[in-house]
Amino acid sequence: MKAVIISGSVVGSKTRKATTALRGKIESLNVHEIEYIDLKEYDMPFSDGRNYLDYGGATTEALTKIMEADVVFIGTPIFQASIPGPLKNLFDLLPPDAFRNKTVGMIITAGSLRHYLVPEQQLKPILSYMKANIVPGYVYILDQDFGMEGIENDDILLRLDALIDNTFNNAEAQQAVLEKFNDSFGF
Repeated sequence: MKAVIISGSVVGSKTRKATTALRGKIESLNVHEIEYIDLKEYDMPFSDGRNYLDYGGATTEALTKIMEADVVFIGTPIFQASIPGPLKNLFDLLPPDAFRNKTVGMIITAGSLRHYLVPEQQLKPILSYMKANIVPGYVYILDQDFGMEGIENDDILLRLDALIDNTFNNAEAQQAVLEKFNDSFGF
C-alpha cells in the first residue's frame, strides 16, 4: 500500500518527532511504500480555489503524493485549541473529495489534556467532509512524553504500533469491500 505521513506544522519539533517515529516503525515492516511530507519544508501558497495540479512545483508534488496514497497519517499539534493554519491550508489546496477511499490515521501532539476534543470537533469533521475513512482511535501525545531524541514513553510507542495496525487493517478491509462492490457490476 502507498502511505503518506504528513507532519502538519511549520514550527516546533514534537509533531515532526512523532511522525518520524511513526515513519521508522512503518519502514521497519518493509511492506508499504511511504512518502513523508513535512510542511516545514514546503512554501505552500494560500489556497485560491485552483485545481491542485495547477499550483505547480513542490506544492503540486506534495498534493499529488496525497492524492495517490491509499493510507494517510496526519500528525498535527494543537495550537490555541485548534489545528495549525498550514495544515488547514493543505486541506484547502486539495479537492473536496481528496480522501475518498483513503484510510486516515491521526497523531496529535499537545501541551495539555485540555485539548483532547480538538481532533474530534475540528479534524474529524474536515476529514469526514473530504470523504476519509477515519480510524476511530488516534494517538494523543503530551509534552512530557518526549525527550531530547524523541518519544520516550513506552505506552505511546505501543499506541503508535496499534495505530499502524488499525490503519492498515482498516485500509485493507476497505479495499476488499470496494473490490467486491466493483466486481458486482460484472464488467
